[in-house]
Amino acid sequence: MPTPVWLIGTTLLALLAIYFIGIDQGAVSVFGSDMHVHEFVHDGRHFLGFPCH
Repeated sequence: MPTPVWLIGTTLLALLAIYFIGIDQGAVSVFGSDMHVHEFVHDGRHFLGFPCH
């Protein structure tokens, strides 16, 4: 595969990971008010320094 394809794919996956770990708070979640994703990455959020309380 060409390098730009890998670069674009890696960037999209990184942005998705940052969204779920750093931004998704449940209230503004793409999944509605469901808190399962937030609770799944909760300890990782604290480990990486993202506030959530």
